[in-house]
Amino acid sequence: MKFRALLTVSLFVTLIHNAAADVALDHAPQPPDIQAASWVLMDYTTGQVLTAHNEHEKRNPASLTKLMTGYVVDRAIDSKKISPDDIVTVGPDAWAKGNPVFDGSSLMFLKAGDKVSVHDLSRGLIVDSGNDACVALADYVAGGQREFVGMMNHYVNKLGMRDTHFETVHGLDAPGQHSTAWDLALLSRAIIHGEPDFYHMYSEKSLTWNGITQQNRNGLLWDDTLNVDGLKTGHTASAGFNIIASGVYGNRRLIVVVMGGESPKGREEQARKLLNWGRQNFDTVQILTKGQRFGTEKVWYGDNETVDVGADQDFWMVLPKSELARVKARYILDKPDLEAPMALHQRIGEIELHDRDKVIARWPLVTLGKVEQGGMFSRLSDFLHKTL
Repeated sequence: MKFRALLTVSLFVTLIHNAAADVALDHAPQPPDIQAASWVLMDYTTGQVLTAHNEHEKRNPASLTKLMTGYVVDRAIDSKKISPDDIVTVGPDAWAKGNPVFDGSSLMFLKAGDKVSVHDLSRGLIVDSGNDACVALADYVAGGQREFVGMMNHYVNKLGMRDTHFETVHGLDAPGQHSTAWDLALLSRAIIHGEPDFYHMYSEKSLTWNGITQQNRNGLLWDDTLNVDGLKTGHTASAGFNIIASGVYGNRRLIVVVMGGESPKGREEQARKLLNWGRQNFDTVQILTKGQRFGTEKVWYGDNETVDVGADQDFWMVLPKSELARVKARYILDKPDLEAPMALHQRIGEIELHDRDKVIARWPLVTLGKVEQGGMFSRLSDFLHKTL
């Protein structure tokens, strides 16, 4: 195999979104001490996890369930099944009066017969955490709560949320309903990637409906140092205090999930510690750029003597800021000699990323052009040069 050295990462990468580092990195900084049952800190761009604890432990998601409710509604809008301007007539099952299921729970304070747009119901779901708004949307989108829950679990499978199952549209305690910090980070990433207009609702600090003003329960929205623009809180006696927050720092974004916190302020403080640790210690870097030339290799028996080599797609990775100067990349050819014919984007080796003495990532090395077989005399000349 032939080895070729590339530039150090600190010279050839482009900084992108806020960052995390792969937990497998030997030289990652020590994470903060977190007081909660489980948590995840994830980089939005790459999906890499900076730090996590009990991230696959199945727990009661409480009102974090509403993230999936909103996601299903957004998918229905995206597919043109419904529109944000559609007017929904609120049914009796979405009215809290006389409904013991809703006793003491968060509400938008809808009444049976109210006519409310899908957009406003979505705001009521997100800002007020309204259980009644969830039911009204489920009835409109799917014809009933049970049918809507089926749609929720369909997207659970589609998003790869392997340890999640929903039984309700609102997150009130129900046997068999569970999720994990890891799965909810995946869902949050999908929500942020969706429609910007829909995600914007997660940053709204208050909502006034029928003369009643309610504050968003995500207190991190008021912390100007964090630049948090979502997502959601949740609480039941069995779940503890849950929060998912996402912060943007320049072109970088982090997602934090904390489950089983000790109090409303406690969950916020744990999320704040994780976000600050992530943005202070990591960068998301573009390691490879599609079509970027890493080197030029000799080609035998072709109509061209050389071919440029590089990557056929973009790749990003999260790395500790303290390690950037030590991280280097090189490529390795599968065979010592390249021979025509060669196709465009033909795999010819691997690109390796090294942190000190450890390989931390690998990507395919490909040709950036094609080389046809040369004429008889040029092939004969190459044969003589190669063998003599």
